[in-house]
Amino acid sequence: MATTTQTEHALVTLRQRILGGQYPGGARLFEVALATDLRISRTPIRAALAKLSEEGLLDRQTGGGFSVRRFDLRDVMDTIELRGVLEGTAVRLAAERGAIEGPMTDLRDATSHLDRIVSSGDGGLSEYSRWNAAFHDALARLPGSSVIERELARVTALPFASPSAFLDESLEPADFRHALDVAQTQHRALVEAVEQRQGARAEWIAREHAGQAHRNVARLAGDRASRGTCAPLALVSGR
Repeated sequence: MATTTQTEHALVTLRQRILGGQYPGGARLFEVALATDLRISRTPIRAALAKLSEEGLLDRQTGGGFSVRRFDLRDVMDTIELRGVLEGTAVRLAAERGAIEGPMTDLRDATSHLDRIVSSGDGGLSEYSRWNAAFHDALARLPGSSVIERELARVTALPFASPSAFLDESLEPADFRHALDVAQTQHRALVEAVEQRQGARAEWIAREHAGQAHRNVARLAGDRASRGTCAPLALVSGR
C-alpha cells in the first residue's frame, strides 16, 4: 500500500512538472536524482516513469532511461478534441443501444467515489485522479464496442489525452475547486443521460467535458505567453 501511494505521488508530481514546463522537451530524467528529489525509493519512481511513457509524455531511450517528449500546442488541442469525439460517440451509442451492465455499474461506482472526494476534499489529487481514470475507463467500455474501446485506448495514450493529464493543484484554490465541481457535475449528468437513454444529450455532455480542457489550455497558454514564458499545460480538466 505504501509503495502504491508513493507511486501515485511520484506520478502526479512528475506529470505536473512535465505539463507545467519544469522539465522541457528533450530533458533526460534519471531515477536516482528523482528519488532523491522526491524523497522516495527508486521503485515507485520507476513505475511512475513507465506509466508516463505509456501516456506519451516520455520517450524511452535506447541506452536506458527516459526523456521528455517534445510537443506543441496544436498537438495538445488535437488530442483533446479527438478524445471528446470518441467519448461522445461511446456514450451516445451506449444510451441508444443500452449500456453494458458491468461498465455501467463501474461508472456509477466511480461517480460515487468522485462525489465523496469532491464534496469532502478527502483523498487528495492522486485519489481523484485514480477514480477519474476509472470513470473514463468504464465510459469507454459502456457501449460494448471493441472498436471504440480500442480507439479510445489508442488516443488516450497520446500526450495530453489521458483523463488525468490536466489535473493540477497549483491553480488558485478557488479556481481548482470550481474546476473539480464543474467536472463532477458533468460526470453526474453524463451518467443520468445514459440511464435515461438520451443519446444526443449524453454525446453533447461528453464533448463539453473535453471541450472544457480545450478552453483551459488555450486560456492558460495565452496567460503564460502574455508574460513572455512558455505555455503552461498542467491544469484541471475532464479526464
